[in-house]
Amino acid sequence: MSRQRRRRNKPHKSFVMLPRKMLRSEEWKKLSPAAKILYVHLKGKYNGSNNGEIRLYYSELRGIKGLSSDATISKAFRELEEKGWITVLNRGGLFRRINEYGLTGKFDLYVH
Repeated sequence: MSRQRRRRNKPHKSFVMLPRKMLRSEEWKKLSPAAKILYVHLKGKYNGSNNGEIRLYYSELRGIKGLSSDATISKAFRELEEKGWITVLNRGGLFRRINEYGLTGKFDLYVH
């Protein structure tokens, strides 16, 4: 008799791909540490088909080292937008819609 091995569905561990070419680029080196952390978290929300609909709330970021205050988070978002790393497609507000972000792919080859 032959034994059949059962394949157990193991949960996949998620990761964020950051190409070495991007990490070595002058544009990446010019970003502040807070902007780099924020970009990694934004890219972590990207699933391959939701570019332009990425939602990242301040409450999700507050507990992360380097992004402790709302002012720091706002500056990091502004820096990424001004330097062309992200675009803001829907601007939210206090009681209106939610901000929705898109990755430009300008410096990252793995964003389509």
